[in-house]
Amino acid sequence: MMMSDIAKDRAARSWKKRGSVSSLSSHEFQRREIHARTKDSMSTVSYLDEPSQRDDVSRLTVQMENTYQLGPFKHFPVVTVNHILKDVLTNYLQEEEYEPELCRQMTKMMSEVIKAQVKDLMIPRYKLIVIVHIGQLNSQSILIGSRCLWDPKSDTFSSYVFRNCSLFALANVYAVYLE
Repeated sequence: MMMSDIAKDRAARSWKKRGSVSSLSSHEFQRREIHARTKDSMSTVSYLDEPSQRDDVSRLTVQMENTYQLGPFKHFPVVTVNHILKDVLTNYLQEEEYEPELCRQMTKMMSEVIKAQVKDLMIPRYKLIVIVHIGQLNSQSILIGSRCLWDPKSDTFSSYVFRNCSLFALANVYAVYLE
């Protein structure tokens, strides 16, 4: 099967824009494509060596090859994350009174702080989900449920509950291993 000349020119222009075949004219590209077709494969070379022409934002992301690693080399440190949860919740909520609007903002801020501190531990290949709930202590209860696909060998979570005289807070960090 041969590509039409229009499709070849369109592909050459799009690759030229991305920097993959930056210095080839459409005739050179066609000539190289014919050569590559005889091998039943086509390889491209990226010409992004000159940082002055492109900034870091416009660079293409690097596609990593599979490692076929089935389990983590370093397991998720549940005890360390529990200490992070305790420190963050205690420092932010020790003297706070329950106010719905303030608590709504605090949950967002605390979940970002917790996520940043857990990411600083640099545990590779774990996806993190951080959820913080804050409620008023007023003789009521709360039921929270969650579901997901889970591998008990590598996936785990950390949880901490904080209480003061007017509010309670529950923080959960779910760590799901990415194969």
